[in-house]
Amino acid sequence: MRRTSAHRTLITATALGLALVSAPAVAHAQSTPDTNARVRVALTVQGPDGLLFKGKIRTRGHDVTTATGGTHHCDGTNGGANPSAVPTPTAALDDAARKRHFTWDGTWYASFDDYFVETIKDVSGGSSAYWNISVNGTSTPVGGCQFKLNAGDKVAFTWTAF
Repeated sequence: MRRTSAHRTLITATALGLALVSAPAVAHAQSTPDTNARVRVALTVQGPDGLLFKGKIRTRGHDVTTATGGTHHCDGTNGGANPSAVPTPTAALDDAARKRHFTWDGTWYASFDDYFVETIKDVSGGSSAYWNISVNGTSTPVGGCQFKLNAGDKVAFTWTAF
């Protein structure tokens, strides 16, 4: 009887040990959601004299190239804002510009790890205005390459006088 009880205890302990050892492997085998999956957002560009662009755009974080700023990543990892790549407002602007054939430009600031949007559709902020970025009606607290967008967000670049 002792031998059977000891044998059962040994088998139970071995099975439990194997289950615990294999549990992390199972957890790692599960797929994690793609944080940089394309999302559809509504993008509006409002200039000083009216609407410059309005439309839905599918976007994800990606490298962006401007004439003034060069090529840099614009995927939400900028400045350590997010641990992995995500869709961003400036990437959405870039996607819209490429798909709808309009231009935009911005200067790259390494100290901020982000672009400062200066011109959209040949409308410049100049010395008296700037392009404000807002999502769902609220100005972003970080740059346009750092802010994470979600599906359905309303993104606006608005020419704003000082």
